[in-house]
Amino acid sequence: MNIRTLRSDQIYQKIAQASPEEKLELFRDEMMAPFMKQWQIQQIPFRAEEANGFDVITMNNMMHRSPDQITQQLLPEIELISSDSFWSECEHAVRKSLGLFIEHEISLPVSEYLFSIQLGNPESRALTINEGYSGFGGIPGFIWGTLLPNEYTIPRMKAALAHECNHNVRYQFIQWDHTVNLGELIVSEGLAENYATFMFGEELLGPWVTKTNAETLNRRIKPVLREQLQLTGFDKFASYLYGDEIAKLQNFKPVNMPYSAGYACGYYLIQYYLRKTGRTIFEATITPAAQILDEVKGFWDEETIISC
Repeated sequence: MNIRTLRSDQIYQKIAQASPEEKLELFRDEMMAPFMKQWQIQQIPFRAEEANGFDVITMNNMMHRSPDQITQQLLPEIELISSDSFWSECEHAVRKSLGLFIEHEISLPVSEYLFSIQLGNPESRALTINEGYSGFGGIPGFIWGTLLPNEYTIPRMKAALAHECNHNVRYQFIQWDHTVNLGELIVSEGLAENYATFMFGEELLGPWVTKTNAETLNRRIKPVLREQLQLTGFDKFASYLYGDEIAKLQNFKPVNMPYSAGYACGYYLIQYYLRKTGRTIFEATITPAAQILDEVKGFWDEETIISC
């Protein structure tokens, strides 16, 4: 297994010193180009002229610092993610998160991995509602972390990376296509966050779970989601997964769901599944959602107790 680290801090420092005219292509070539295979899989054009103005830069700017924002005024922020110890901890989190699957006799089809950490855009509500950190790992072989660097987010990056590594492993075994439904996403997010806490402890449980209390989960979320598990089409189930506020930011129709409803539900659903079946988080990660959901029917009727 080969894990490569793209040191974004060094790229940001280079861009910060560059002229305004150079920043865009420098960012595209050094930060975006190494992930070219990911963009191809996601069908995101590398350059705007390929698709009516939408490209990897447009997508980047939704939640991350745009190339023109990377100036010398940003150097103190860049410095917060520039220590060797920070990058060593992040790489260790990725290496350990992936390696434990191999140690548990799960042979990973993908052997080459690339990861990086990006500076988030403080104007992005989708990021600030997540307390300033996030990630993406749904394309096997590619793992991203995103943060507004501070004393709260930096220690949580390792847990966020473990979460994304779990997605990365799952989608080496589970096919993602137009038939993917809300049930798969709830299961997937529940597996990923349980894996993050398995790796680094419940004290690093993400806000996408901790912001939901037992009353909201049992009375408002579970009764609705149990009836929507077969819903397909990202535009249809996004509001159930993320909650209305984030969904509206993406121009999806609200459905009266609170913040990260599907994440919180998935976290406790997977805990129920692991207790009931005695299976490990490693086995569960590569188990089809339909099989997991078939074994947790009692979860929907049982009152979930959330410990503080």
